[in-house]
Amino acid sequence: MSPTVLTIIISSLATGTIITMTSHHWLMAWIGLEMNTLAIIPIISTMHNPRSTEAATKYFLTQAAASAMVLFSSMINAWQTGTWDITNLSYGPAHILLTMALAMKLGLAPMHFWLPEVLQGSTLTTALIITTWQKLAPMALIFMTLNNLSTTTLILLGLLSSIIGGWGGLNQTQTRKIMAFSSIAHLGWMIIIASIMPNIMILNLMIYMIMTTALFSSLILSKSKTIQDTTTTWTFSPTLTIMMMIMLLSLGGLPPLTGFMPKWLILEELVTQNLSPTATIMAMSALLSLFFYMRLTYTTTLTLSPNTAQTKFKWRFKPNRTTLLMGASSTISIFLLPLTPLILQ
Repeated sequence: MSPTVLTIIISSLATGTIITMTSHHWLMAWIGLEMNTLAIIPIISTMHNPRSTEAATKYFLTQAAASAMVLFSSMINAWQTGTWDITNLSYGPAHILLTMALAMKLGLAPMHFWLPEVLQGSTLTTALIITTWQKLAPMALIFMTLNNLSTTTLILLGLLSSIIGGWGGLNQTQTRKIMAFSSIAHLGWMIIIASIMPNIMILNLMIYMIMTTALFSSLILSKSKTIQDTTTTWTFSPTLTIMMMIMLLSLGGLPPLTGFMPKWLILEELVTQNLSPTATIMAMSALLSLFFYMRLTYTTTLTLSPNTAQTKFKWRFKPNRTTLLMGASSTISIFLLPLTPLILQ
């Protein structure tokens, strides 16, 4: 892809998200979502193989259906209430439709089936964009319409997503599919707290994006597409291997690391709201996710793949891409926990 085309596509992607996040009118929000979808399609299908074409088609169909549902829900709301204001979504069927549409856009269970397939068909860099940047616009719409959305529905979606995100990732061997199910589980945690404490949802989204960026940057640098690829990371960079181990444990939510902060705050808030059974199920589902993070950690740092003498190791060449983003996001995704009281103020 030529630099000019790539610049236009990336700027359209950014503009679409920003339009949605800053709009007050439903039509403008919808236009932003459509720009976003149309800009990512060529990025997914740059590889010119059947797998990426299939991924782009699946992505387009699900996102177009979800956008149509957003438009439909806003239209029936405008029909009933006479206003197109995003924050004034007071008609019952409209907000149920909107919840389902945004869940489909984000990849929340039970509308999650497209996410692992699309990620598997695209490159690691595209997968990074889909799992981080593409979550911003729907999350902004959820944040703006929170007062009118059903708390029970959001909690059920969150529970289902965290369980399916943990369960689905157990049997995977491809790192992109593992990251897709990890994304579903993390989104479940965000959605469950959304209507109870929106500030924690935004904190969780920011931390999730930083941690996912850090891990994807490591996978891109070490060219690790399957679990077996991660076993030879140590030949490429022992330091990177240790960093990947710590980042995976942080994504799993283990205490001294950044990933523990949102889980801790969410569980604490759920218990405060007398939702102890929900908190228990969420904590149990986090163990499922932790299992496949631990498995990746184990293969990355503690095992050597059964190699023959002719196996190609990864040579320690000077990286041909900048590691500044990886360095910054890795540091934040490991050391942020002591700043919790400061962030909460």
